[in-house]
Amino acid sequence: MNRSPIITAAITGSGDTANKTPHLPITPEQIAKEAIEVTKAGAGVVHIHVRDPKTGAPSREVKLYAEVVDRIRDADTDVVINLTTGMGGDLYLGPDDEPLNLDSYTDLIGQKARQEHVEMLLPEICSLDCGSFNYNIDNYVYVSSTGMLREGAKRLQEIGVKPELEVFDLGHIWFAKQMMAEGLLDAPPLFQLCMGIKWGAEATTQNFQTMVSNLPEGSNWAGFGIGAQEMPMVAQAAILGGNVRVGLEDNLYLAKGELATNVQLVERARKILELMGASVQTAQESRESLGLVKQESAAKLRSAS
Repeated sequence: MNRSPIITAAITGSGDTANKTPHLPITPEQIAKEAIEVTKAGAGVVHIHVRDPKTGAPSREVKLYAEVVDRIRDADTDVVINLTTGMGGDLYLGPDDEPLNLDSYTDLIGQKARQEHVEMLLPEICSLDCGSFNYNIDNYVYVSSTGMLREGAKRLQEIGVKPELEVFDLGHIWFAKQMMAEGLLDAPPLFQLCMGIKWGAEATTQNFQTMVSNLPEGSNWAGFGIGAQEMPMVAQAAILGGNVRVGLEDNLYLAKGELATNVQLVERARKILELMGASVQTAQESRESLGLVKQESAAKLRSAS
C-alpha cells in the first residue's frame, strides 16, 4: 500500500458536463480559483482543461490556458500544474458508405499544435494520451497515433515538461514501454491509469491489477475510475501502491442524486486515504516525489518574448 499518496484533482475536463452541474468551473478565473481551493483541500497536483467562458464548451485556446496558469502562479498557494494536451484528437467519421465525409464536430490537429500551450507555459506536467481508441459514440475515434506520440514525447523531453502517460488499455502501456526503449521518455515514467472509459479498460479490480502489473518497473503512477467507480478506485489505487485522481472531469456526484464540488471530491478521497492509514502529499512533496521541475521563471520569459 502507498502510505503517502498524491491526490490529483481533475477539475474541469472536456466532457459535455457544463449543463449538468452548476459546480463546474468554466472561466479562467473560476478554474484558477478552483485549482487553489482543491490544493488547500489536499490535492498535490491539479489537472487542467479550459473552456469557452461564454458557452462552457471545451476549448484549446492558448490565451485561456495562459490566463489560468498566470492566475495560479500569481497566487500565494503552491500548485503543481498539469495541463491537458488531449484536445484536438476528435475524429467523427461519416456514415458507413461515406466514412471520409467527416462530421462537422471533427477537431483533428497534430501533436505540435496540441502542445502549443505547454510550449509557452511550461507546466511541471502535461498529459500525453498513449494511443487511439473508440469512445461510446458511433463513428467517433480519438486519434493519438504512434507518430504523434513520438513527436510529442521528444519535444516534451527537450523542454523539460514531464509527460503524464494516460493509458486506457494494455496496448497503450505497451507502446509507452516502446517509447522508453527508444529513449523518448525519461525514467521514472509517470502513468495515469484511466479506468472505466468506454471502450477502454473496464473499471474492475482484476483489470486494475493487470494494468499495474504491466507497468515498467520503477514507474510512478496514479489511477482513477469514472462515475460511481471513482471512490472505489481511490482505495484500490492506494492498496496497489499508486496515487489517486478525483474531480468533476471524472464524476459529478458525491452520492446518488447529490451533485459534488471538486473540493468535496478531494476531501472525500483524502478521508478514505487517511482512514486507511495514509497521509496525502502536499504540492511541494508531490513535486519532489515525482522529480518535477518548476519552470515558472522560464515560462514568464518565454511568454514575454
